[in-house]
Amino acid sequence: MSTAPVALRSFGHEDLPAIRQTLLDVHAGAYADEKDEPSYQRFPWLVDHWGGQPGFACVVGYDGDEPVGLAYGSPMPDGTEWWREHLAAPPADTSTFAVAELMVVPRWRKTGTAARLHAALVEDRPEALAVLLVDSDRPRVEALYATWGYSRIGERPMPDSPGSAVMLRRLRA
Repeated sequence: MSTAPVALRSFGHEDLPAIRQTLLDVHAGAYADEKDEPSYQRFPWLVDHWGGQPGFACVVGYDGDEPVGLAYGSPMPDGTEWWREHLAAPPADTSTFAVAELMVVPRWRKTGTAARLHAALVEDRPEALAVLLVDSDRPRVEALYATWGYSRIGERPMPDSPGSAVMLRRLRA
């Protein structure tokens, strides 16, 4: 690990063919101990699904030429804000950016890299809200997102895990 801060590079939907393998490589490094898990095996499909969205946005962190983390997501189409079911009264502006993935390879964890990747992903979004899911078995990750302004608004069952916390954050007033 270099002592220089991670350099952040932003990518969009049109860049997916060029960065797809980089995303897969970061995932392999971040979750090397989970290769037999169904969620690990499904990651290439998720990259293609999210990357296939016209508003796909991705930020990759680099130590020199080595990718060490990533964050990506895309805007949710109007009317697909599944998080609404968890609120008694949705806000007037429900435009939402879904933060689909955020990961950092182990040797770069606890360096602020995840926070920088996340901030770069959502800082200039035109949507009013950001939503993400956090594995309910990872309360420390949920607590970290809370420090970034997210609030737990409910729970969503997932096919290959006990469930996920639904977390929502205002991006703009």
